[in-house]
Amino acid sequence: MGRLWLFIFLAQTVLTVAALISCLSAEEHRLNALPRWGWVLIILFFPPIGAIAWFVVGREATPNPKVWRQGSGFPEAQRPGRALAPDDDPEFLRRIAKEQQQTAADDRELLSKWEMDLRRREEELRKQDKADD
Repeated sequence: MGRLWLFIFLAQTVLTVAALISCLSAEEHRLNALPRWGWVLIILFFPPIGAIAWFVVGREATPNPKVWRQGSGFPEAQRPGRALAPDDDPEFLRRIAKEQQQTAADDRELLSKWEMDLRRREEELRKQDKADD
């Protein structure tokens, strides 16, 4: 008989602790019927009944879609006309690609000018060497 009472006491304690943790970690908009402090008092003063009442009545089963929940992403991602990160903004990416193409074209043009200048100087040196011989 003593083991049965020990088991009932442990089950009641575990249920009460779980209800307290659940109540204290619940978001404010998910509490039903009473404020948080009311649920805590009911859970503590009426251990098995208060904990069961919390799980049955005290918390809302479906989350509010208008309130940000941990793990649900960022709330601004759900609004139209939101600011995008640079790597998510297609206009920004197009502008960067265009700037890179323009830079590459400018670099090719500069390289061709340098090559022409180098050829010109080499030719001048060859002419100078022939004139010295």
